[in-house]
Amino acid sequence: MGGRRNKETGDGPIHGVAIVDKEPGWTSHDVVAKARGILGTRKIGHSGTLDPDATGVLVLGVGRATKLLRFLQLLPKTYECDIVFGVETHTLDAAGEVTATHDMALDPAEVAAQTAQFVGAIEQIPPMVSAVKIDGKRLHELARKGIEVERPPRPVTVYRYDVTPTDDPLVYRAVVDCSSGTYVRVLAADLGIALGGGAHLRNLRRTSVGAFTLADCHTLEDVTVIPMSEAVRGFPVVRVDAEVEAQIRVGAVLDAELLGVSGKGPWPVLGPEGDLLAMYEPYDTGRVKPVVVLVG
Repeated sequence: MGGRRNKETGDGPIHGVAIVDKEPGWTSHDVVAKARGILGTRKIGHSGTLDPDATGVLVLGVGRATKLLRFLQLLPKTYECDIVFGVETHTLDAAGEVTATHDMALDPAEVAAQTAQFVGAIEQIPPMVSAVKIDGKRLHELARKGIEVERPPRPVTVYRYDVTPTDDPLVYRAVVDCSSGTYVRVLAADLGIALGGGAHLRNLRRTSVGAFTLADCHTLEDVTVIPMSEAVRGFPVVRVDAEVEAQIRVGAVLDAELLGVSGKGPWPVLGPEGDLLAMYEPYDTGRVKPVVVLVG
């Protein structure tokens, strides 16, 4: 199948992003593989893994937009899920084998109070069933062999962790806004421990990645590629004239004042026609450099 057209590339190959509502039972790699067949190109990647049982927003980079995935991976994310108290599993979610049960009686006020300690800058120990590498090996590969290794805690930020009771006294509904790299299943398990027992997560759904929400999603069968210029929603966009565009096309280091930027970046730079030219970041005092140039 030939590559579909989009307004940014005319008759050429597709370059842009696709926002997919991932179905349960698919790995993120499965989605990428299927999208390659649908769109007729192998140059597709994703901006952050979703577990097979999880659903929701998965951002795909297509063509040159795969160069943007390193930035999209860092965007904050929002999740919804159920926390099931009283039962622990080896994967910390409903797909795992039960490893412990606890007789727990929960008071909603106490649940809310304990949840508060996990909001803000915290440290998490990655679960064994994760893609984190220790000594060059992914943890989930070791876990499949029955090997458990020590994992150093990693800093993450939880911006919101709201829990509300349901009709089941041992099941609470949770909404989490968090930084990239946060394991919601660990938040659930740690909350169970804080309440004197244990817990696991079920029905995990990612409702946003940065500015992309479920409202932007399509099913994989109806996948739609949007221009690269729309992939940088939420970033501080800079627009330049044709003269500056010519410098950017050759990867020039520029004065920050020329782009009118300050701070840490990165800054997407759009040309006069609105197409995404490059991503810039600080270089040295008063200057910025291109991290990625998307035009030749």
